Amino acid sequence: MLEEENGTDPRLLAISAAIRVVPHFPKPGIMFNDITPLLLRPKAFKDAIEIFAERYRGMGIHAVAGIEARGFMFGSPLAIAIGAKFIPLHKPGKLPGKTISEAYALEYGTDCLEMHVDAVQPGENVLIIDDLVATGGTLRAAIRVLERAGAEVVECGCIVGLPKFKAGYRINGRPVYMLVEAISKTS
Repeated sequence: MLEEENGTDPRLLAISAAIRVVPHFPKPGIMFNDITPLLLRPKAFKDAIEIFAERYRGMGIHAVAGIEARGFMFGSPLAIAIGAKFIPLHKPGKLPGKTISEAYALEYGTDCLEMHVDAVQPGENVLIIDDLVATGGTLRAAIRVLERAGAEVVECGCIVGLPKFKAGYRINGRPVYMLVEAISKTS
């Protein structure tokens, strides 16, 4: 996390304060960290994009892959900020044309990610962006589908992550970077 690298960044405090905890959603026992209030605070939303851009600018990233749907909200502006293309990783049946897919298990069910087969060229450096990492299942699927298409996944970036995903954590051998730790209780 950025705060571990540079001391406490006031932007991170604002981002963390903008995340709402919704208990027992989408099922009992889950403490859902909702980023919607962050989207309603333009300065905090912009700061999140800028923090990611500061980290990834100059790393030779060709594409930012955003995971539906909240990864689109952060991935698209980040791709523009670093001069990369944006690859949407969709839920099944939402993309026309030929796709490649990867099924995965969630904390509370199963799902699948799809992308166009021609979205990435072999050897392109890709950054994966999502709002939250809880179990890592969605990120694992994103890594697998991108690598099957020939991409080199550089890192996975998330707004929020569980404490186990602190600096140095890897999923499928790829580093995971998160801006703030998940809130595990209501405030």
